[in-house]
Amino acid sequence: LLRIVPQSVVTKVEVFEMAAQMTKSFLGAGVKAAPVQGTGSRQVTRAAIEFYGPDRAKWLGPFSEGATPPYLTGEFPGDFGWDSAGLSADPQTFAAYRDAEVIHARWAMLGTVGCLTPELLSKYGGVSFGESTWFKAGAQIFSDSGIDYLGNPSLVHAQSAIAILLCQVVLMGLAESYRVNGGPLGDGLDLTYPGESFDPLGLGDDPDTLAELKTKEIKNGRLAMFAMTGFYVQAICTGKGPVECWASHIADPFNVNGFNISTKFTPQ
Repeated sequence: LLRIVPQSVVTKVEVFEMAAQMTKSFLGAGVKAAPVQGTGSRQVTRAAIEFYGPDRAKWLGPFSEGATPPYLTGEFPGDFGWDSAGLSADPQTFAAYRDAEVIHARWAMLGTVGCLTPELLSKYGGVSFGESTWFKAGAQIFSDSGIDYLGNPSLVHAQSAIAILLCQVVLMGLAESYRVNGGPLGDGLDLTYPGESFDPLGLGDDPDTLAELKTKEIKNGRLAMFAMTGFYVQAICTGKGPVECWASHIADPFNVNGFNISTKFTPQ
């Protein structure tokens, strides 16, 4: 570069700028920009344009032209332009479905962890729960000894299904009332993404990071909802928990799989 341009004409700063431009031109647009630092201590690793707006990824990939309804503009996280049934055509219905999906997704993520953890600890961790399979564990409350949380009577020991039901109704009612009407941790907050006191780690301080995390949350939540559906079907078809089914499949994948299980329900 210094041989092309006389040194007396340019400064060192100009030399570096020219080198950067030549490198950019040579490499083209295929090179992605390095992660930039957000307002917090985290790094923004992806641009919001990948998840939002008209140029976002869509459900049919390069064949999505004309397949995306006009009301799905990419404004909200997880919008990949698919609504073949027209469920989101009405804005108010769309808003209700959107909030319901996020809440159900969060419950599904908690549910999958709750279904897997006792069975994993019982099978591989040597922890005794009495009954670790998720759809059988609740029945222990009708036994004479009741049910113990994590197998430890000193944590939570329950012997009354009615008392548990009342506690759940009261606690969930208070939580939902707080979510809708506000409380000491903040008023007028967003119902789905309240932030502030509900984000003690400051994960949503940077807008670009928050936009990316919203998309990750709904994608993982949708996967968890499918997983919970699989747990239900698994329980009905096999009478076993997900960890036991997985272990049986790994031990003999050709003879223990969904195809072999499905043949039990074929007409004779």
